[in-house]
Amino acid sequence: MIVLDALVRLCPPPASPPPPVDWAQAERALGVALPADYKHLVETYGDGIFDETIWLLVPDSAYDDCDLHAQTAERDEILADLWEFEEKPASLKEAGAKVLPWAFEEGTGAFLYWLVRPGQHPDDWTVLYNEGRGPLWEHHDMGCLAFLLAVLTGTAETEYFGYLYEVLKPTEHRFASADEVLGEAGQ
Repeated sequence: MIVLDALVRLCPPPASPPPPVDWAQAERALGVALPADYKHLVETYGDGIFDETIWLLVPDSAYDDCDLHAQTAERDEILADLWEFEEKPASLKEAGAKVLPWAFEEGTGAFLYWLVRPGQHPDDWTVLYNEGRGPLWEHHDMGCLAFLLAVLTGTAETEYFGYLYEVLKPTEHRFASADEVLGEAGQ
C-alpha cells in the first residue's frame, strides 16, 4: 500500500508489532466488514496516538477509550440522544446511512467516523469529522488512512487540524502506543 508506506516513512510505527486482531470476530461484533486500509493501519500501529493528537481505535483494545467496540456503542448512544434535538448531517439522512468511529481527537470530544452507506463497499467509505462539542460535521472524500496521512502532512483541507501546522509545526512525527501513554495501570 503506497499510502501506508508513506505514513510509515513519515511516522514510524512501534518497534514491537501490535497484537493480532481477529478481524472476522471484530466484524461480526460490529455487524459490518471493515475497510482494508484501516486493517493495515491497525496491524502496523495498533492502538495509540499520532502526534499527541489523533487516537486510533482498535478492536478489543485493552483500553476502553481506544476500543473500537466500546467506542462504537458509546458513540451510537450519544448520537441517538443528540439527534433527538439536533439535526443530522445531510449525508446521514439517506435511509440506512450511519457513522462508525475509527479515531478521536485528544482532549476535544471530536471523533473521526466513517460514513457507512447502504450497499457501499467498506473500502469506499469516506471520513466524517465531528467537532464533538458542537453541531459541525466535516466530510472528507477519502478513506481513513489517506485522511490521517493528509492531516499529518498538513495537506488535509480541514478547519479542524490546521493548528497542528500553524501552532505545533512538527518537524518529526511520532506515534505512541496506548501502553506507552496510558500504561498498564490504565487497563
